[in-house]
Amino acid sequence: MLILASSSPRRQQLLRLITDDFIIIPSKYDESLHPDLKNEDLAYDLARLKAYQVYKSHVDDIVLACDTIVVLKDEVLGKPHDEEDAKRMLRLLSGKKHVVLSGYTIISKKYEISKTVKTDVYFKKLSEEQIEAYVKKYQPLDKAGAYGIQDDFPLIERIEGSYYNVMGLPIEDIRHSLRLLNF
Repeated sequence: MLILASSSPRRQQLLRLITDDFIIIPSKYDESLHPDLKNEDLAYDLARLKAYQVYKSHVDDIVLACDTIVVLKDEVLGKPHDEEDAKRMLRLLSGKKHVVLSGYTIISKKYEISKTVKTDVYFKKLSEEQIEAYVKKYQPLDKAGAYGIQDDFPLIERIEGSYYNVMGLPIEDIRHSLRLLNF
């Protein structure tokens, strides 16, 4: 059985584009235990730690865990604390290129596949009115970087890489990895 170690509705929706044959057991791994992880390793390491936290109780199954971060220069933009923090993040991203990194781990008795998928995202220059309207309409407090690429709002100029990666689950890459495991 494939286990998705996430309670994210977006990740569940995206995994259903590959398969309906999975169950959900969210990882209870405490991300605050490793504040020393570096930006380039953060998503990769957190995905592995989350996967292993679930796998230790489900060793006869295949566990998939993922972690997605938004990086602008050297700053990781996590989920905003409140609306003002969301507006601050959108101001930072406005008119700039940033990177979305999703680390994922698929683990079973025989295999472990751990990878990081990178997508470059180029934001449009946003006015203060656009930022206010976006935050009010979409309430992006549960989204890394305070935005969702899937939202019907003109935030993004273009991307280079996986659209689904920016949504939070690089399904193209995960599909390939699951095939390697004969799933």
